[in-house]
This record gives sequence, structure tokens and C-alpha cells, in this order.
Amino acid sequence: MSLPDLPPMDVAARNDRLRARFRDAGIDALLVTRLPNVTYLTGFTGSSAMVLVGPDELVFLTDGRYAEQSADQLAAAGVSARIEVRATQAAQREAMSAAARGYRRLGLEAHGVMWAQQRAFDAEWFPEAELVPTEHLVEELRRVKDAGEVARIRAACAIGDEALAAVLPGLSEKPTERELALRLEFEMRTRGATRNSFDPIVASGPNGAKPHSRPSSRVIEPGEPVVLDFGCVVDGYCSDMTRSVSVGDPGPEAWRVYDVVRAAQEAGREAVRAGATCAEVDRACRSVVEEAGWGDAFVHGTGHGVGLEIHEAPRVAATARDTLATGYVVTVEPGVYLPGVGGVRIEDTVVVTDDGADVLTTFPKGFVL
Repeated sequence: MSLPDLPPMDVAARNDRLRARFRDAGIDALLVTRLPNVTYLTGFTGSSAMVLVGPDELVFLTDGRYAEQSADQLAAAGVSARIEVRATQAAQREAMSAAARGYRRLGLEAHGVMWAQQRAFDAEWFPEAELVPTEHLVEELRRVKDAGEVARIRAACAIGDEALAAVLPGLSEKPTERELALRLEFEMRTRGATRNSFDPIVASGPNGAKPHSRPSSRVIEPGEPVVLDFGCVVDGYCSDMTRSVSVGDPGPEAWRVYDVVRAAQEAGREAVRAGATCAEVDRACRSVVEEAGWGDAFVHGTGHGVGLEIHEAPRVAATARDTLATGYVVTVEPGVYLPGVGGVRIEDTVVVTDDGADVLTTFPKGFVL
């Protein structure tokens, strides 16, 4: 497939929405150091950058490797910023220290700054400012996806659907788990994906009882369930999908596990809507599994947010306190894992709409190939 034309995103407006949160956070400016947040605010996709967001200006700092890339990407995103390119850490410190001078209370991303880095910021970079820890100011904005973001996630999901359709016929050839994982990645990349959104899981037979099993040299045999959990990235945005399949009849016990997990997943998807709590979605899935007697075998949360990162807010779990809103993109992925036997997980990525949810991962959920 060729990638569809993706609608533009109003990246520049995100900075104004962020500035509107400064007063409640008690800060005059925010130093953004988490790279996914830098990408969200500027469109930059390199591996080294930080952004100082002031009330009236944006200062973007990177090193010499990204001089041209940063200028091109910020311009393409419509972001007006003063771009500072400095080769050494000392020069970077000098440039950012000068840019932040005059801000009395400077916010730092509490979840993105290491202790040693904070000490350096306090003593060397910004000695004249009071450094204020902030909690998820940018991540809170990222929860609600705009149409452009949803289009990119949808495109990544479509690539995953097509890649799985391309590799499943080869299961009858008894590949190893590792070979199948490589085929999936190849098919996704040839269809326009930048990379995997996470290391794929291909877990056959008893390996399926390990929720985060890694592909091994184990040969996938007929008549055993195979858990396939994978995704890819399109223009920075991730997809995530799990299907469980078997080449030939896996037997009555595996069928019963599959039927329960599929019913749980359907119940969870039906519970996703604006105004529903994440705990309610988790409960919709978990109650089906518990009624079947396998509550202790459902050993993880029901889902998570998906966007620039494969795991982002909100969590969909029994202990979650979040409430879903239109524009949230989350997964619904119950599973049952029986040590020594195997496991089944089924996962969709969905976007919350005004009247329910739109499922972005559309590959069929048949069990036996």
C-alpha cells in the first residue's frame, strides 16, 4: 500500500495551549526536555533537543547534527522559534541560560529530568531562577488527539492489518517465532512504516503464557495458539494490535480460552465512550474473564493510551482514575495466560468518539487459520 495523504496538524497552536497552563502550574516558562514532548510542540524528530517555552517566545536548542533538520521540520510544522545550534554542552548551557534569564520561576518536567540533570540545571544552567517541578503539562495536552493525529495512527494501524494478512499464510511453513517477527517488520516497512512501535511479541505454545515473551528460535507448530502483538510508526505516531491464531484446531481448552478472551474484548470495546472511566472499561473486560474462572490469569491492565509513544496516558486499569474523552486513543487488550499451556490476547486500538469508539485496527479476529 502507499501511504494516504495525511492531513496537516496545527502544531504551533499546541504551544499556546501549553502557555495557558502556566499560571495554574505557578511558572513563568517551561523547559521541555522529554523528546516526545519536544516533537509534539515543534515537529522535530531528532534525538537531541530541548525547548524553552516562554510566554511570548519559543527557544529551540539542538546540536550541530540537526541544524538543517530542525530548521526544515519547525518550518514545515509552522512553528516560529529561535533556533540555537551549539556543538558542545558548555555552549548549549550558555545559550539556554541566556534565553531563560529573566524568568523567575522556571518549570522542569518532573518525570523527564534525572536527579543529576536537575542538580546541573540548578547550579550551572539556571542559577538565578527558582526551578519548579511540573507534572505532565504537555502530556495532558497530548491525551486528546486532533484529526491529523488520528489519521496518522489510523494509517499505522492499516499498515499493521496488511502486514499481518501478508505473513499469516506462512505460518503453515512452521517458521520460528523470530522469523515471523522479522517478516512482520519487513512487511510493515515496505508499506511505509518508519519502524516498529515496540519490539514485537510472537509467542507460540507455552510461550504464550508469558505476556511479554520475546520472539525465540522456537518453531511454531500446528495446533497451538500463537500470540502476535505488534505495531509500527507512521510520521511519528504508533499503532498497536494483538491477534491470537492457530494453524489447525488447537483443542477444546484453547478454544474455551479464546472464546472467553474474545467476549471480554468485545465487552471492553463496547464500554469505551466519552464519559466512561478507564476503570469501568477494565471492569467490563475483567468481569467476563473472572466469571469464566480465570481472573487470576488476567495479569495486566486492560489497555493504555497510544500516540507519539506506544504507552502514554491514560491507563486503562482497575486502579485508573481517568475518564475517557472524545479524541482519546486507547487500546483494549484482555488476555488469559496459563503457565505451561499457553495464552490468548486480543487487542484493538480505538479512538473515543462522541457516541462511542471507532476501531482503528480492523484485522479479523478468527482463531483457526
